[in-house]
Amino acid sequence: MKLYLDLIFLINIWFDFLLLLTVSILLKRNIKFKRIILGSLIGGMTIFILFFKLNNLELFLFKIIVSVLMIITTFSFRDLKYTLSNLGYFYLSSIILGGGMYLLSDTFSYTSNGMFLYNNGSLNYLVLFILSPIIIIFYIKQSKLLKDNFLNYHKVDIVYQKKVYHLNGYLDTGNNLYDPYKKRGIILVNLKIDYDIENVIYTPYESLNHQGIVKCLKPDNIFIDKKEFNNYLIGLSDDKFQIDGINCILHNKMKGVLK
Repeated sequence: MKLYLDLIFLINIWFDFLLLLTVSILLKRNIKFKRIILGSLIGGMTIFILFFKLNNLELFLFKIIVSVLMIITTFSFRDLKYTLSNLGYFYLSSIILGGGMYLLSDTFSYTSNGMFLYNNGSLNYLVLFILSPIIIIFYIKQSKLLKDNFLNYHKVDIVYQKKVYHLNGYLDTGNNLYDPYKKRGIILVNLKIDYDIENVIYTPYESLNHQGIVKCLKPDNIFIDKKEFNNYLIGLSDDKFQIDGINCILHNKMKGVLK
C-alpha cells in the first residue's frame, strides 16, 4: 500500500478547514476565510510528525499544542473563555467527523486508519473529500436546530389543590389563549388532573380551522424554572402535543420573562 504525503497533507488541510469553518458558523465568529485557511495550514503541518518517533504522551501533547495554535491563529486570542469555547467546539466537531467516518467504514466495509478509509488497500479519496462535508453540514444544521429549540424548553411545576405536578414545558409563540373574563393567559397541559367540575372555567378558543371550548383551572401556584408566575390558568388538553417529550405549552407572553 502506497501513501502519498502530498495527498495526505491536502486531506489534513481539508479536514482542518471543515472543522474550523464549523466552529466559526456554530459560534457565529464571522472570521475571514483567509484566517481559516491559515489555521488549516498549521493543522496540515502535523503530517511531518510521521518523521519523528514520539510516545503516546508526547503525541497527545503535540496535538494539543497544534490545535491551540490553530484556534488562536484563526480566531485570535481575546480572553481565556473565548479561546476555550472555540477549542471545545473544535474538539467536539472533530469527534463528530471522526465518528461519521468510522460509521462509513463500518457500513461499507472499509478499513479505517484514523480518518483515512481504505478499500482493498487503496485510499478512497472520493469518500474523504465528498462525504466529509456532508457529515459536517448535517452536524451544523442539527446543532443550530437544537440550540434554537433548547432555549424554549423549561421545567414547569404546577400546584393545584396542594398537589404538585411536574411537567416539561415548551414556550410556544403560537399560544395566545386568554380567558375572556379576566384576560389571564392560559397554559395548556396534557396531563390527568383530579378536579371538581364546579371549579372549571370554560374558555372559548378559535384556531385557523377549528373552534371550541377548553376546560381551564386556576392553579394555586405555577413555577417555571423555579420562578413563580401568577395570574395564569391551566387549560386541559386531551390531545398529545406534537413536540417530543412535552406535556405543557407555555403562553406567548412569557417570552420576554423566561430566558
